[in-house]
Amino acid sequence: MKRNINLSTTFALIIALAFFAIMPAAAQGPNAAPKNNNSKMLYHNGPVLGGTVNIYLIWYGCWRAECGPLGSASTQIILADLVSNLGSTPYFQINTTYPNLNNPSQVPSGGLFFGGGGIDLNYSHGNALTESDISGIIVDQVLSSQLPVDPSGVYIVIASEDISANDVGFCQPGAPASFHGNSTVLGTSFRYGFIGHAARCPSVAASQFVAADGSLLPTPNGDLAADAMASNIAHVLSTMVTNPMGEGWYDRYGLENATKCQGTYGQTYTTASGARANLRLGYRDFLIQQNWVNDKRGRCALSQ
Repeated sequence: MKRNINLSTTFALIIALAFFAIMPAAAQGPNAAPKNNNSKMLYHNGPVLGGTVNIYLIWYGCWRAECGPLGSASTQIILADLVSNLGSTPYFQINTTYPNLNNPSQVPSGGLFFGGGGIDLNYSHGNALTESDISGIIVDQVLSSQLPVDPSGVYIVIASEDISANDVGFCQPGAPASFHGNSTVLGTSFRYGFIGHAARCPSVAASQFVAADGSLLPTPNGDLAADAMASNIAHVLSTMVTNPMGEGWYDRYGLENATKCQGTYGQTYTTASGARANLRLGYRDFLIQQNWVNDKRGRCALSQ
């Protein structure tokens, strides 16, 4: 919330302050570091996700072999490998720096467990998803017994290339790289995220793999969509753990931890295929955006 301005303040000053307050969120590309990422993180008296967090992936759209690049099997395998190996790494341990200050026993452990996934090949909510559609996809999965009701879990909808989601900013320059929210099913609250298919708009959703002349660069796993979406999944998981209900941790500009580091990758190395990477998870290399370490220094990093 912004502080109240004294009524004697001039109208011009009010306009100027309002402009600079909204500029960080509006002026940033989805893979560019926010200009005000040096502001400290603030706790807003809400919960964080403590303990090991169960992750469920829902594949929405065309993920059959005949769909070709719309939803390839390699993309599914690469992203399943990511979520299976990301937990308890030095990278994801950064989220342990975001405790519930009102309940010291509630601290993110940095642990993740891949609980499996569901699939919606019938486009049950159409090709153009709204925020309510995304939560509805998960409700459908629970009600059809494809996925369990898990109050300590997070559900991530991953869309094929033919799915748009303008309502949550996907493919829109200036929007965060990923979206998350919360809803209820069978009287139980749950947290959900959305990851759009990066091949739908590479210059926005996979800009780390697009050269200045528009040509595509090598990617660590040879799959543009999966390698770009891997970074977005790491982003959304970090924000869901530290700000699951919108009342956890974010700075005075409304930037969540991973959003403060959007588009920054730290020290990288070159893989055998000539791709740029910064993390080795399991037997795969990835180029994953940094996360914000919540300590006295406050900084984007790949570990504490």
